[in-house]
Amino acid sequence: MSAAPYFAGDALRSEQWIPLRTRAIFDFCKWDVQCEDHSVLSPFPLLMEPATALFLNETAEALAREAISAEQEILERPQLIGRLGLPPEIQKKLRMASRANAEFDALRVMRFDFHSTPEGWRISEVNADVPGGFIEASGWNSLFAGEIKGVSAPPSTSERYAQAVREMVGEDGLVALVHATGYSDDRQVMQHLARRFSAHGLRTCLLSPAHLRWMEGHAEIRANFTSGRPDAIVRFFPAEWLPNLGREDSWEGYFERTRVPVSNPGSAILLQTKRFPLVWDALLTDLSTWCRLLPQTVALNDIDIPPDNSWVLKPALGRVGERIGIRGVTLDSDFQKIVGEAQRNPQQWVAQKRFEILPMATPCGEKYPCVGVFTIGGKAAGYYGRIADIPIITQDAQDVAVLIRTTAEGKMA
Repeated sequence: MSAAPYFAGDALRSEQWIPLRTRAIFDFCKWDVQCEDHSVLSPFPLLMEPATALFLNETAEALAREAISAEQEILERPQLIGRLGLPPEIQKKLRMASRANAEFDALRVMRFDFHSTPEGWRISEVNADVPGGFIEASGWNSLFAGEIKGVSAPPSTSERYAQAVREMVGEDGLVALVHATGYSDDRQVMQHLARRFSAHGLRTCLLSPAHLRWMEGHAEIRANFTSGRPDAIVRFFPAEWLPNLGREDSWEGYFERTRVPVSNPGSAILLQTKRFPLVWDALLTDLSTWCRLLPQTVALNDIDIPPDNSWVLKPALGRVGERIGIRGVTLDSDFQKIVGEAQRNPQQWVAQKRFEILPMATPCGEKYPCVGVFTIGGKAAGYYGRIADIPIITQDAQDVAVLIRTTAEGKMA
């Protein structure tokens, strides 16, 4: 048994790799397998011991419980919302909002990003609004597991999601898959989920949020290609983008108590913002797991700007590693732009204490891994693995299959 929490497996041979990548495209809608001249998919897996998987699952579940309690308390104390760096229109809605229907919490999806450090595991953030990685946490993990002896795939996140929605709305329920229809990387996720939901006896409809109108807690589909009233809504459209729709009846329902289950409600942005830790000192909620795993996070006026290399600059609502600044890691020209933007808009940024990510030896050289642990309804529901050449996980990181060792082998079949 390895002392490390994970290690890289062998790279697949080309006669295994090419058919596997083809199946990822056609069986699981992983259309973006190539970015310029780089493969998006790693040719080797990340292998994890069962004890490590158990720890990550239990820790993610504790983080999810604490996060939901904190979200509820913030909604009950709207004076805290101004600290979180949210768009004014959303702040206004949240100050008037009440707790989303607790019975719909079974559809709450989060992804906690874990990193191995010399001091143990740390998290960099929670993706609580519209977390990505369903295809990789479901299709890519399961495909890779079939090529290696002595391993098993983690639970399929998409299957768990489909089961949760089916239990909520029943057979033949209509699920609106709301997303930014102009982005193919978003569309592929919705096509993938539509297949999995259909396999569980659900009907699906792929929509832009502009195709919905909210009235008295219900949503009506208003499109020239279909109509109806969905029994559940899966939102894969960032909450901070919703006010850009213009019409309030297209987006205000996400921030109100509804009669239709919404996964995820707009209030999830309270956890998504990187400024979430700035209200911890005012909360009564137990956040002991968060305090143990998330590095110290402070407002910019608490540190010197520009920061030294012990701090990381993060935008409140940045995604996929965009605009993250680390002196000595981020390109100097980009770092200077990030510092300038942070100085102009300090209320929309934070500084987070930097931690050292342990690199991993791989068949393709030294890499920096990140394991995203999904929870659905507060229960652990699969892993999304990524690896990068530098200690920042950005859109340039590769997707890597995360597998659990069942024997001491973990070798290619």
